[in-house]
Amino acid sequence: MQVALARRTLTPFGLWVIGAAASAPMVVLAGGIVATYATTKVTALPLTFVLVAGTVAVLAVGYTAMACQVRHPAAYYGILANGLGRGWGVAAGLVALVAYNAIQTSLYGLFGATIAAQLGGTWWVWAGIALAVVGVLGLRAIVLSTRVLAAVLAVSLLVVTAFVLAGVGQPAGGGLSWAGFDASGLAVSGLGGAVAFCVAAFMGIDAPGSFVEEAIDRRSVSRATSAGVVVLGGVYAVAAWAMGVAVGPGAVAEVAADPAGRLPFSVLERLGDGWVVLADLMLVFAIVTSMLAFHAVLARYVFAMAREGVLPAGLAQGGSATRVSAPRGGSLTQTGIATVVVGAFAFSGADPIAAMFTWLSTLGAMGLLCLLLAASVAAFRAPDSVRGPQPGVWEWRLAPALGVLGGLVVLALMLGNVGSLLGAAPGSLYPFLLPAILGATAVAGGVWAGILRRARPEVYAGIGRGTPTAHAVPDAIKVSI
Repeated sequence: MQVALARRTLTPFGLWVIGAAASAPMVVLAGGIVATYATTKVTALPLTFVLVAGTVAVLAVGYTAMACQVRHPAAYYGILANGLGRGWGVAAGLVALVAYNAIQTSLYGLFGATIAAQLGGTWWVWAGIALAVVGVLGLRAIVLSTRVLAAVLAVSLLVVTAFVLAGVGQPAGGGLSWAGFDASGLAVSGLGGAVAFCVAAFMGIDAPGSFVEEAIDRRSVSRATSAGVVVLGGVYAVAAWAMGVAVGPGAVAEVAADPAGRLPFSVLERLGDGWVVLADLMLVFAIVTSMLAFHAVLARYVFAMAREGVLPAGLAQGGSATRVSAPRGGSLTQTGIATVVVGAFAFSGADPIAAMFTWLSTLGAMGLLCLLLAASVAAFRAPDSVRGPQPGVWEWRLAPALGVLGGLVVLALMLGNVGSLLGAAPGSLYPFLLPAILGATAVAGGVWAGILRRARPEVYAGIGRGTPTAHAVPDAIKVSI
């Protein structure tokens, strides 16, 4: 009997909420933008966001085109298996598991450190509480999770809007500055680091692809992902511009690097202390909902790969015999992995921000960028049986080719600046552990696929092709937002 995820439970808006919540605008405002200004001293950060958003948007075209056709919850696994070959699919599946787990687990370090700084206590105790909350919600139907994500996202965007109004309402020097969009500001040594930070800010916009089996129609994934890149790209660019305007383009790097500057909260204080309290609260909630969004994606990867026998079949368990509203096996597996990783960092005494959050989030962002690139290659090389009877030239030829070219430039900048991103000493080889981990994982996936081909040919034949047909299981009754 085929087991499927609950069909027709997610609208395009619901999928957009999941992707936007995973990206976490409040975290980008309070952490990413401030850290980028402080570390790279790139005054044209708003323009950098626009350029990176354009690159990611083009990369997403091939990804969503394949995701809509393949309709596999383990999106990158299914895309590469059908576009490049089964071995590539297994390799992509394992890399995706590592990348998504790295990003999701890194947020426990950020959450624990944030709460400990505000309320006191040990960071890993607060991280443990967050683990329990996310673990419980992860076992519930995605409808409930989406509603929680939507509420937090709405208030977070309200706070970001208030920040922008506060910044442009009282500009430094008495007038608005457009230096943030001046192309000459890109000709600085810190550009590569700024690009890398911006790429990390967009990680999560690909999340809708893992919910294609639960979407009301296959085009929902494409619409939700495209809207996510456009909206978030605009939000991040405007927020970065407002920060530069509020304190002055020439001073923003120095203020951002000084903890006493308290960006962005010092700007929100112009509207009243209530906005600062709300921003603090929403930062905490945004971290949790981002964890929850990535948790849901990971649970679906484990479920879908286990359903095909690539992972242990017992992990494909759910809430019912035929229709799964929440992939319990995948959810419990992810909670267990996060618990082990958080425990290891706590036991080692490592810094939850400098070590856990920074290293793991960088590993995850690098892995997902590589997967987006691979998905574009898969779209370009996909056979006619995958592309459909009337494939569009833009979706299957031009956009994937342009995406690969732009994505390779971004990846090169990211790899070239990985040391500065991690705060490593000049000349240190430790930062190159991250691409080595991703490479080793991909090789392990290819080896595992080869073992399956020899030992379990029936499993190998089904790699990337185990999604039940539309009439194999009944549709769900309830539809999410």
